[in-house]
Amino acid sequence: MGDLAVGARSGHGEPERRPGDEGQPGEHPRDLGGRPGARDEARDEAGPRAGDGPDGRPPVDAGNPDEAPRTDAGRDGGQQPPDGGADPEPARREPSRQRSFWKELPLLIGIALLLALVIKTFLVQAFSIPSESMQNTLQRGDRVLVDKLTPWFGSKPERGEVVVFHDPGGWLGESPAANNGPIGTGIQKVLSFVGLMPSAEEKDLIKRVIATGGDTVECKGDNQPVVVNGKPLDEPYIFPGNTPCGDKPFGPVKVPEGRIWVMGDHRQDSLDSRWHMEGDKFQGTVSEDDVVGRAVAVAWPLNRLDVLSVPKTFDQPGLSAAGAAVPPALGLAGALPVVLWRRRRIVRKAAACEPVTRAGRRG
Repeated sequence: MGDLAVGARSGHGEPERRPGDEGQPGEHPRDLGGRPGARDEARDEAGPRAGDGPDGRPPVDAGNPDEAPRTDAGRDGGQQPPDGGADPEPARREPSRQRSFWKELPLLIGIALLLALVIKTFLVQAFSIPSESMQNTLQRGDRVLVDKLTPWFGSKPERGEVVVFHDPGGWLGESPAANNGPIGTGIQKVLSFVGLMPSAEEKDLIKRVIATGGDTVECKGDNQPVVVNGKPLDEPYIFPGNTPCGDKPFGPVKVPEGRIWVMGDHRQDSLDSRWHMEGDKFQGTVSEDDVVGRAVAVAWPLNRLDVLSVPKTFDQPGLSAAGAAVPPALGLAGALPVVLWRRRRIVRKAAACEPVTRAGRRG
């Protein structure tokens, strides 16, 4: 009876379908051979069909560990669909919120000030030229960059370099501080703190190094040149119309170790070492510890950009001969007794070992 009921035809020629029957129209369990699983095999051979999965894709086999179930979170996270196709639903992402420029501005300013402070303290600092004492090499109002890095590694001022140094005491006198008002004073303090302006409290000078520790320097006046260690200097950097020391002859001066003799390029308008010899036990020289650094370039104004190199006259042969000959001579004098003592010791040792050696040969 059951077979007759299933095989009965309706009036429209369609097989009767009962609740729970699956398959396409025209299919019947008997048509599939009546075998369990035959419908699934047929579906696999035909490929995926609409309605097989919740989103129109083949259902995921929960028993397959290599295939993870597809979730909404996986689709939103930008993962590739299991079948390698494009995701039909567009990814819904919230736009990333960028920080406001005005909120980042204080941080940028703080970093810039910190870097400027580090550069000013350890690397380079800008100084303003307040007078005409270094004309024509430097003009009033020029901004020069001073190298502060090399002194940290033991570099010492050399002849011919233009250096900035602290007032050794009384060179600048007691000049009244300029009154720029509270706003101007505050701006100058901030800019001097980061190295963009000179400090109003510090008193610094800028001159050229003519002689260093151990050198002997002198100038007889008139049109006589400055002489260092017996070698006259050819100074083309002197201000036109000036003499090397016509207004203030000096010397000879033996520069103490650890100190320098400085002079301005505008010789007739520079209160340099010549003018501070009287009453000074160091005869107008400046301590190397007071040197801030070497001026390496003119950075402002732009039409005066220039590198402050050492003039060739300071490279002439024999200029450092007097100072350079002393250390080798002292070294030779100290090494000679040591060499003689060592040689005598070797001779005595050889003499003591000689009989033993001969006895060993005889045996």
